[in-house]
Amino acid sequence: MTTTDIPIRFDTLPTANGQHLGIATLWSEKSLNALSLEMIRPLAAQLQQWHDDNNIAAVLLRGAGDKAFCAGGNIRQLYNSMLAHPTLPNPAAVDFFGHEYALYRQMHMYAKPIVLWASGIVMGGGLGLTAAASHRIVTDTTRMAMPEITIGLYPDAGGSWFLQRMPAKSGLFLGLTGIPFNGRDAIITNLGDYAMSADAWPQLLAALQQADWQTHARHNHAIASHTLNTLHQPHRLPESQLLPHLETVHDILNAGDIHAVDERLRAGFSDPWLQRAADTYSQGCPATAALTWRLFERARHLSLAQILHMELIVSLHCCHNGDFQEGVRALLVDKDKQPRWTRSLAECSPAYIDSHFVSPFAAGEHPFDAWLRH
Repeated sequence: MTTTDIPIRFDTLPTANGQHLGIATLWSEKSLNALSLEMIRPLAAQLQQWHDDNNIAAVLLRGAGDKAFCAGGNIRQLYNSMLAHPTLPNPAAVDFFGHEYALYRQMHMYAKPIVLWASGIVMGGGLGLTAAASHRIVTDTTRMAMPEITIGLYPDAGGSWFLQRMPAKSGLFLGLTGIPFNGRDAIITNLGDYAMSADAWPQLLAALQQADWQTHARHNHAIASHTLNTLHQPHRLPESQLLPHLETVHDILNAGDIHAVDERLRAGFSDPWLQRAADTYSQGCPATAALTWRLFERARHLSLAQILHMELIVSLHCCHNGDFQEGVRALLVDKDKQPRWTRSLAECSPAYIDSHFVSPFAAGEHPFDAWLRH
């Protein structure tokens, strides 16, 4: 196990047939296990070590405590760096986002099963981890969201990839409004695979220890699926919040461009869930809304590597354009909840939004350039 001053812990658990399970626990309960570089770097290194160890059959990833798996990235650290280094690209932001997005790609490409316990709060970067895992377990306490519109960022962490893969443009709606959704919604939107009770972690460990793991990784994905399917209890989950509104959501998102959608969302709804979504959108950052819309258009036919390459560029611009810094100030620093956004939606010209996609790196110096060559 790691030392207690590092906010992530690693264990191994023997299985009945002599293999082992690797267990990684995000260990920062006070911050709701928010991702930091002090988590990301050791996790990436440990995943590689377990990947190369023939005695490790599968990996489990969870968060400490009962409240949250991971409530996103540690944006307070980024806020301080934006104040100290108002440059483009911000070196601290390159470091954070570069390592974070590389971790998601590593997980997506991982040969062994990654079983992720998505119980409690799962937001932002936590959804990035969830989308990247091969086997995702949600529970009765799962509460997911991509609330970046409230802080002037955008649904990053691979959001441009996994929001595309949700039905009836629901991913775009969730990204624009930041509305929370539950475990059953996670299964509907391809962010969850299996359902269990929030207190069933010991049962999960016991079942995985008894599984007939093989020495070849390609066989163990099916073994993990079979084992988790025997534990699957969808009746444990609350009723879907999204499904009853899916046709309306689809209709709203097909109203036209972002300005037509904005008009629909600001018109008001008699339905409480839709109105909560509309309220969050209306109070959120206009540039985030325009950027989220543009990203959804641009990412439609891109690979995961291309999307993460693009997101790193966009995230660095967001650290420079003022809205992200202002959103963090209003929500987390001064906590006045009165952000002063830099511009209205009408002032977000196509040229301004497209400027976020211009690489701030010199030719050949983007950290992910090698991904695209391969």
